[in-house]
Amino acid sequence: MLAIDTTSEFGSIALSDGDRTVEEVLLHSTDGFGHVLFQHLEQLLARHRMRVQDVECFAAASGPGSFTGVRVGLAAAKGLAEATGRRVVAVSNLRALAFFGSASLRAVVTDARRGEVYGALYDERLETVQPESVMKFPAWLATLPKSGFEFVSTDFSPFRGHVDPTIPVVIAPRSLAAAIGQIAWRDLNAGRALDPAAIDANYVRRSDAELFWKD
Repeated sequence: MLAIDTTSEFGSIALSDGDRTVEEVLLHSTDGFGHVLFQHLEQLLARHRMRVQDVECFAAASGPGSFTGVRVGLAAAKGLAEATGRRVVAVSNLRALAFFGSASLRAVVTDARRGEVYGALYDERLETVQPESVMKFPAWLATLPKSGFEFVSTDFSPFRGHVDPTIPVVIAPRSLAAAIGQIAWRDLNAGRALDPAAIDANYVRRSDAELFWKD
């Protein structure tokens, strides 16, 4: 499994074999990954004496995140899969964050900017309990159970003053590709991998063009 995440300036790629991560590489680019991604993918495969044709399935973060970043990672995974006749698994970034939790219920939250957050609630199988949404943090907080869950985020500092301090908080790493690869492997074995043409982005929030479109 070759997994890609380019949805923020802190991206990552990972190579996994079954439920074992072979290598994960953290990437950082403030001006996108379109011009550097394939170089890093080529180097990752070369280090393990592999060709792209040896990859059984491709995975990519599907968002939410940077609109351009989401498209770069998905397009790369879909293009490689199309060229090699393989299938693709798209994994939500929020679901990937939930991978790092340990409670039976995991409330995942990330900064969506514009004073809003992306949030969702997952169970221990990483199945959705409450759907992914984008809204003000207090409004999202009101949708959660009163107790019996943990928060999962890469940076919870903006939210600590708004929540019950007794609720556990898990700080997940910025690099999500390894988690995406692990989740994608499960989905592949569950028959959820798709033809590249069937894969789409998971923006959660509409683009500026849609938000500000005037008839």
